Amino acid sequence: MIETHTTRQTSVRFSRLGPQECERIHLASLEVLERVGIEVYDEKARQLLVKAGARADGVRVRLPERLVEWALSVAPKRITLYDRNGRVAIRAWGYRSYFGGGSDCLNILDHRTGERRRAVLEDVREATVLMDALPEVDFVMSAFLPSDADQRIYDRYQMEVMLNNTTKPIVFVTPDFEGCVTAVEMCEVVAGGAESFQQRPFAICYINVTSGLVANAEALQKCIYLAEKGLPLLYIPLNAGGVNSPVTTAGCMATMNAGTLLGIVLAQLVREGTPVGVPGWNGGPYNLQTMVGNYVLADEQGVATAMGKYYNLPVFGLGGSTDSKVLDQQCGAEVTISLFTALLSGANLVHDLGFMDAGMQGSLPLIAICNDLLGFLRAATRGVVVDDETLALDVVEELGPSGNYLAHDHTLKHFREAYYSKLADKWPHSQWVERGATTMEERAAKLVEEILAGHKPEPLPADIRRDLRKIVEREQARLGGA
Repeated sequence: MIETHTTRQTSVRFSRLGPQECERIHLASLEVLERVGIEVYDEKARQLLVKAGARADGVRVRLPERLVEWALSVAPKRITLYDRNGRVAIRAWGYRSYFGGGSDCLNILDHRTGERRRAVLEDVREATVLMDALPEVDFVMSAFLPSDADQRIYDRYQMEVMLNNTTKPIVFVTPDFEGCVTAVEMCEVVAGGAESFQQRPFAICYINVTSGLVANAEALQKCIYLAEKGLPLLYIPLNAGGVNSPVTTAGCMATMNAGTLLGIVLAQLVREGTPVGVPGWNGGPYNLQTMVGNYVLADEQGVATAMGKYYNLPVFGLGGSTDSKVLDQQCGAEVTISLFTALLSGANLVHDLGFMDAGMQGSLPLIAICNDLLGFLRAATRGVVVDDETLALDVVEELGPSGNYLAHDHTLKHFREAYYSKLADKWPHSQWVERGATTMEERAAKLVEEILAGHKPEPLPADIRRDLRKIVEREQARLGGA
């Protein structure tokens, strides 16, 4: 039988802003762009914008509405990322949500000693191997800033480690423009050439922009370069409400969104059709009690993502993080809430799994816990298939009111479809004690050790590994020192 005129709910959805609120923020952003403008600290970017009809007064650039509306009309609604072997891995659009780690934590909460210490390059490798192995983690970031690498080019060392230890897509961050160019060069080596990487990109650059109304030179240069290369990019200006923008959520979001729109315009002027991912977090008041850039605050949850959905553009979100310093109740609550709101809001690429202490600290067991929670949350929010097979009315009629379903073929066919946690303890107290009376943190640490001991990422060919090493050595020689 063919069913018609039906609607299938594929997932649970939530929007922090309604269409009217999104439209007002959009119009406010257009007004900011026309009346106030944005400080654009790159000459080439200013020239491109002015040639297209913007007005420049020194570094201050004001954009007309028509230019913004044109850019939104031609910007792709999708970003497709591949794995290292050329297979589609991420389709970032609509309400498809993918999750991955974050980058550049200065410290690690070492699960082997229980102590907080400065991160090293081996921590980057172990985090990459862990994320490569965990099934609910869809993309990889460096996790840590290695203190034992030259701090001028630490990102080159990170990229080499990630390319060697995962086949999953990579989101990379570089502190300067030259690092972005080198990262792309390394990816092209792995892909077998610039054209191959352009056609099937397995890495994407997260561009940090100073704020909504201040576009720093490095961010603009990366945007122009990546668009020239025909590569997707994540253009992410972030505001601190009450510090560099209005403290109100609407005012903070409107000014932050103005900066996002400028990035979209610039990318399309360089190469029409350049895929651009937009922010899916921030856009709310800063923590004015502590003046710390917290990662999990209530007022901003879902706001920026709602604007990305309004534009129907890919959203780069944040989740799986906590401002706690230990794996305690605060940690569990904030990690779960941030994952849940990102998933329900439909953020497409959600980063920062395992981040702690306002991004100053990371934890491998927390990444494993996030993986476990994601399995639960994805199961809890996915649509429910309702058809003859799942209703199983014939089975109910066969077994009757007091039937035993345990041994029935229908149960044997479907029982594995339910989600079962690998880390949450669901046993009675007596069996929990028999199993060692462990905490979830202890079980996660054990899982991490098992993965690091047993998981072997698919290696790159030896000649590719050598070429990557030569690039890193070249960069080190260029700057001198070790």
